[in-house]
Amino acid sequence: MKKASKQLLEHVRQAEGLSLTAYKKSDDTWTIGYGHTKGVRQYDRISKSEAERYLLSDLAPIEKFLSAVPQVKTQGQFDALADFAFNLGLGRLKGSTLFKYVKAGRPVVEVQTQFRRWIYCNNKVLDGLVKRREWEAQRYAQ
Repeated sequence: MKKASKQLLEHVRQAEGLSLTAYKKSDDTWTIGYGHTKGVRQYDRISKSEAERYLLSDLAPIEKFLSAVPQVKTQGQFDALADFAFNLGLGRLKGSTLFKYVKAGRPVVEVQTQFRRWIYCNNKVLDGLVKRREWEAQRYAQ
């Protein structure tokens, strides 16, 4: 089974940021650690080691899913798609044109264009999403 690279883990840590106390994201989801949301409540607190465990456990189903996709051939492709799924959810990845392009074996440049479309939150372009999608587009080609 393929695993998240050290490069991906560092990218997720940087992109998500670390919060040892629960906070509400723009979509009103309680979040803690490096973007962990499952079972998080308003006054929750965790340690840095717990945040690391949450990160790895949140990536596990993504790693399992992507490992079973034969069109995902390189570590770069794996990392790019894993970051996308970590950020937006595995369901969004599975239903996206981006993933349809991957499964169809479309050229790298066409897949990169699909990453770059996912930059909106509440109909507004977010700089953080622009940066994240660009990282994914570039990593996909590696």
